[in-house]
Amino acid sequence: MQSLEEELARARDLAVDELADAIESIGFECTRCGACCTGHGEDEHTATVFPDEVRELQAAEVDAEPDHDRDAEPEPDHDRDADADGDREWRDVARPMPYGLREGDAGLEGETFEWALQTDGCGDCVFYEETDGTGACTAHDDRPLICRTYPFSVALAGTSQPMGEAVDSVALEAQREAGDSAEQSSADHSSGLRGGEAASNGTAKPSRGPREEAGDEEGIVRAHECEGLGRDISRDDAEELAAALKERAVRELEEAIAVRDNYTPADPGPGEVVVHDSEGAKGIDGRPLENRDE
Repeated sequence: MQSLEEELARARDLAVDELADAIESIGFECTRCGACCTGHGEDEHTATVFPDEVRELQAAEVDAEPDHDRDAEPEPDHDRDADADGDREWRDVARPMPYGLREGDAGLEGETFEWALQTDGCGDCVFYEETDGTGACTAHDDRPLICRTYPFSVALAGTSQPMGEAVDSVALEAQREAGDSAEQSSADHSSGLRGGEAASNGTAKPSRGPREEAGDEEGIVRAHECEGLGRDISRDDAEELAAALKERAVRELEEAIAVRDNYTPADPGPGEVVVHDSEGAKGIDGRPLENRDE
């Protein structure tokens, strides 16, 4: 098993054009269905958010009435309230990851790692709005990397996977070559170039089977449950998504290393929650434990 530092080096070496090829071969267009922003049954929406992303969302201007037509020119709103202009508490934006916490006599308690986007009473993301069946994000321009890159992920140890099962995947060049001998790899690559679709830049897209086993191997791009999969995506959009996907893989590993290095076991009391993130141990309000009595 490779160390987090080795995985981080692999993430930094990811080629954006190869990631874009994989995304383009799978295909994707957001249908605004809202499935990735809402809870399902008893399961609340759970999306990882980094500490600096929480602060960005605290300061972000949130559209209280989001425009469901992204191409339309936004109209100025002179009646925005303070919350819409970015005056939000940490707990308005993020909640502790629920894993490892328990409901005690004095309320939620225990230790956990990292943060999730806050949810409303229905278990949906607090930044999600829906009008006539069409979903929209009220903080779209400041949404976290996990939201910018859904429904895709890169299979690297130490990175998180979004909600929804992996339903499709494409192996990147390095992963395909690592699985075979040099001779067989060369033959497979040539076959893939002949059988793959031609990309817009004249090169061949990666060939793929109906469904590769995404959970068992590293070095592949995974596509998770989403009704927008399989739709045409422009090369520009694929490259923009690929760049964000690489950034997310790097950031997740940097965060994981910092969490590991800054971790000190805590002893939360009844009704107390301690969250260990890349900046150290914090209370449920996002304040470092050493500052909680100030």
